[in-house]
Amino acid sequence: MTATATPTPENTHSRRRPPLLLLIAIAIAAGIGAGYCFPVWLARVFVTVNSLFSQFLGFIIPLLILGLVAPAIVEIGNRAGKMLVFTVLLAYGATILAGLFSYFTGSTFFPSLIPVDRYIEAETNSVDLSPYFTIEMTPLMSVTSALVLAFTLGLCVARFAPHQSALCEVLTDFRTVIIMVIRSVIVPLLPLYIFGIFLTMTLSGEVGGMLVTFIKVIGIIFVMHVVLLVAQYLIGAAIDRKNPFKCLATMMPAYFTALGTASSAATIPVTLRQAKVMGIDPAVADFTVPLCATIHMSGSTMKITACALALMIAHSMPYDFPMFAGFIAMLGITIVAAPGVPGGAIMASLGLLSSMLGFSEADNALMIALYVAMDSFGTACNVTGDGALALIVDRFFGGRTAPTESR
Repeated sequence: MTATATPTPENTHSRRRPPLLLLIAIAIAAGIGAGYCFPVWLARVFVTVNSLFSQFLGFIIPLLILGLVAPAIVEIGNRAGKMLVFTVLLAYGATILAGLFSYFTGSTFFPSLIPVDRYIEAETNSVDLSPYFTIEMTPLMSVTSALVLAFTLGLCVARFAPHQSALCEVLTDFRTVIIMVIRSVIVPLLPLYIFGIFLTMTLSGEVGGMLVTFIKVIGIIFVMHVVLLVAQYLIGAAIDRKNPFKCLATMMPAYFTALGTASSAATIPVTLRQAKVMGIDPAVADFTVPLCATIHMSGSTMKITACALALMIAHSMPYDFPMFAGFIAMLGITIVAAPGVPGGAIMASLGLLSSMLGFSEADNALMIALYVAMDSFGTACNVTGDGALALIVDRFFGGRTAPTESR
């Protein structure tokens, strides 16, 4: 999701570009159309481009995790106090529960809704499309190593180095470089990458079943995110002794703002205002809402888990609960710095999808397309859920002296 709080020349320029969702929708339609008229030799040109782009993604993902997660941990670590620890654990717990809810819902309904037989038939009649050449770009480290290094650096810098230390500035500058790569290279090339994937799928006969899967998965995820929000407010309002449906109705301006902007950070002023309207202690709201906009990712985790499970079922890939439990636990940590980066959550999760679930480059491309198609709804779920977490924090820390922070 994109998170920009203040306009800059770069952000102003990016607003003039067509929305990423529109570009990917065009790429999907164009890829399907080209699949019916392109000869194999021309299709292999785009397969070659996709192979090079996939190699670059594999190279950059560990650096992306390091560059985004380490500075985020430094920023969180600079905030001291029991309320910080409580809020971080609460947000992480809510994110994990959302992922588990998504897994159990998907494992119950997806097998009967996703046409696996179409993929088996498509794979039998598929056209052999190989790139003309490829360039191996070996990652500097594995995804796990990147996570360990990010946490080690982030925690140590937050604990022992001043906020404006040289090492802190290096991490901040490195994050700027990574964000620049995402915005200037990866995001602009994503539509071409999606085009090549759907071109290949059309030639291999998979596209019909995949489109059916897209529609069904999007519908189920939308229902899940409504159920998730209602459950969060039933719990949060009960703990803070408030009317859950009145609280949820109060947060609707934040929901629709996030739906329109697809930005957690841009919605912070509205979320903060509505949280105070709910009766949350202003000091608690000022601290909790901006923090949760960074670390609470229930909607994003729910989407990624459901989409990953749907693709695994569609391709008859083996899966079980321990596999997804580990994936969800790691995902809740990896996407902690996703707000503020276009498509940050799905980009940060690509390494986990490959290393923990065995996804191919084509699977990752489909994950990107599915995620972007629902980006606004995931952001709205994240932001609105922040209000429910603020209710819980208010129950334990409201009326006390609390630090006030804004982002």
